Amino acid sequence: ESGSEDIDILPNGLAFISSGLKYPGMHSFAPDKPGEIFLMDLNEDNPRTVELRISRGFDLASFNPHGISTYID
Repeated sequence: ESGSEDIDILPNGLAFISSGLKYPGMHSFAPDKPGEIFLMDLNEDNPRTVELRISRGFDLASFNPHGISTYID
C-alpha cells in the first residue's frame, strides 16, 4: 500500500520487508499510518505478504522503519 523500504531474504526463502518510512521532504502515501514489518515466503507458488504483529508495549505510533537486517546464529 505504501511501498517497501527494505527487504532481507533468509537462506530458507523467508523475506522480511520493512514499510512505512517517513522522512522530511519525502512524499508519504500514508502519513498517519505507522510503519510495518511484513513476512513473505518465497517458496510458495503465489507468495503473499503477511503483516507481522508487534508485541504490546511497543510504541507503534512512532515506528518508522528504515532498513531491516537479520542475524542467523
